[in-house]
Amino acid sequence: MKAIDTAIPDVKIIEPTVFADDRGFFFESFSKAKFEAAIGRSADFVQDNHSRSGKGVLRGLHYQLPPHAQAKLVRVVVGEVYDVAVDIRKSSPTFGQWVGVLLSEENKRQLWIPEGFAHGFLTLSDHVEFLYKTTDYYAPESDRGIRWDDPQIAIDWKTADVSTLSAKDQRQPLLADAELFD
Repeated sequence: MKAIDTAIPDVKIIEPTVFADDRGFFFESFSKAKFEAAIGRSADFVQDNHSRSGKGVLRGLHYQLPPHAQAKLVRVVVGEVYDVAVDIRKSSPTFGQWVGVLLSEENKRQLWIPEGFAHGFLTLSDHVEFLYKTTDYYAPESDRGIRWDDPQIAIDWKTADVSTLSAKDQRQPLLADAELFD
């Protein structure tokens, strides 16, 4: 397993070592010790989530405020997504900046998104199964979001094919109006 830096130093691409032969493949999808060494900090995951979506579904940009802030380790087991993390820490030198990474069943990459980041993804294939680990439980009272198409953030979603967006995500505030991390 290796960690690959992104344009925002706290967000890391996690690339597993994959062993493939004529039978298929094997890889260790998570090892606490190796993962913590790769990101340089402790991470105690308490909840695993699994979503399934069709093509053109955009989920996000979501986060939880303290005291239930969540870090996430996300990956795709079926299909392909464009995954995005936005820095919403007001005191950060990268505040309002974003990174986007292609995650797929082929590349088997994962993305580490620490607390203080909004997260979202756009499905690029007909069927997507998306898994993620979180460091805190879902807490509706701390649940927040930002509009996926906020012009201040200006995410390049790599496609104009956003065909499905939840009612909740359609109502999210702009970054300038959102409750954020200090």
